Amino acid sequence: MRILHTADWHFGRTLEGRSRMKEQVAFMDELLDVVRDERVDIVLIAGDIYDSVNPPAAAEQLFYEGIARLSDGGKRQVAVISGNHDHPDRLAASGPLAAAQGITLVGSPIAECLSIGVSRTGELARVIALPYPSESRLKELLSDVADEEVLRGQYSDKVASLIRRQALSFESSTVNLLMSHLYVLGGQETESERPIQVGGAYTVDTTALDCGAQYVALGHLHRPQMVKAASPMRYSGSPLAYSFSEAGQAKSVTLLDLAPGQAAEPQEIFLTSGRPLVSWKAKEGIGQVYQWLDEKRDANAWIDLEISMTSAMSMEQIQSLRKAYDGFIHIRPIYPEMEAARIALPKKALSMEEHFTRFYARQTGGAQPEQELVRLFLELLEDGAREEASGE
Repeated sequence: MRILHTADWHFGRTLEGRSRMKEQVAFMDELLDVVRDERVDIVLIAGDIYDSVNPPAAAEQLFYEGIARLSDGGKRQVAVISGNHDHPDRLAASGPLAAAQGITLVGSPIAECLSIGVSRTGELARVIALPYPSESRLKELLSDVADEEVLRGQYSDKVASLIRRQALSFESSTVNLLMSHLYVLGGQETESERPIQVGGAYTVDTTALDCGAQYVALGHLHRPQMVKAASPMRYSGSPLAYSFSEAGQAKSVTLLDLAPGQAAEPQEIFLTSGRPLVSWKAKEGIGQVYQWLDEKRDANAWIDLEISMTSAMSMEQIQSLRKAYDGFIHIRPIYPEMEAARIALPKKALSMEEHFTRFYARQTGGAQPEQELVRLFLELLEDGAREEASGE
C-alpha cells in the first residue's frame, strides 16, 4: 500500500497579521495533485489542522472540503488526529458523517487502534492513532510531584502504556503504523511551534514509541526530519513556513510504500505552493532595496528587511517601500551605533539568566524554561548572595 504522511497545516494562521489563506488553499490543491499522481491509498494527517481551538470559519471550510476531496468519496482512506492547537471534541464532532466518506477523525486518545483496509492491494493497515496526549486530554494527573524529571518520566511511561496496549493488535500480516502529535526528545524545533510542554515535562523519549511499528508518523515540529530511534520515526513538517526561523527550509510531505513486514523507506515529496520567507540585509542603504526589487529578487517572497541607514528613516520612506512591494513583513533601519553594539555583543559575558537558560536547554533536550522559573532562580541567587554577604 502507498501511504502519505503530512501534519501541521495550521489553517487560519497569519504572518504578522498577513493572511496565509491563499497559500493554504494552494497547498490543498497541490496535496490533491500529489495523492492522485502518486496513487496514494491512505493519507495520515498528524495533528495541528488549525492554528487555534477556535479557528475561523474559512479555515474549517478549507479543511472539510480538502479532506473530502482527498478521500474521493471513500476511494482513498484518510486518518486525522488532533494536535495541541486543535480542539479535540470540535475536530471529532463530525466523525460520524466523515466516516461514511472513508475519513477517520480522532480527537482524544482512544483505547483501540484503527484498522484500515486498502482494496487496491487487499492489505490491512493497523494504525495506532494517538492525538496530542496532554494531562487534561488523558483525564488524569500524571504525578503530584512537581519535579520536572519525575513528570517527564511519568508522561513517557503513560504514553508508552497507551501505545503498547494498542500495539497488541499488530500482526505479521498487517501493515503496522503509529501516528501521534508529540515533542520527541532529539527533534529540532523552530520558533513557530508554540511549546506543548511545561519546561521539559511534556517531552517523550523515543523508547516510549518503540512498539514494533514499521513507521512512526509524527506531528508538531515544523522542520521535516527523521528522529534517531529504533524504528523509522519522522516529522513530516509543516507545508508552509510559518516564521522566519524556517527561512530556507524545503517543505514537503512524506510518501511510503509498505507491505506487511517490510522496512519503511520514507520519500520526501517537495512542495511549491507556499511563499518563501527570506531575510534581506541591505548594507548599502535604501537604494540597494529598490535595486533588488527592480531585479525581481525573491519575487513572491515574504521578506524580513534590515536597512543600514546613516540618518533617521522617515515614515514616508517606509510607506514607499511597502507600496513598492506588499511582501515586506518587517522593515528595520540599522544605524551605525546599533551595528557596532551588535558586533560587540558576542564578546560580552553572558548574564546569569542566559547561563541558566543554556544550562536548562542542555538538561532537558532543548526545552526553554518558563519565565516564572527563571525569575525564581534569579531570586534564589540573590538570596544566596545576600546571605553570604551577611555571613561575612
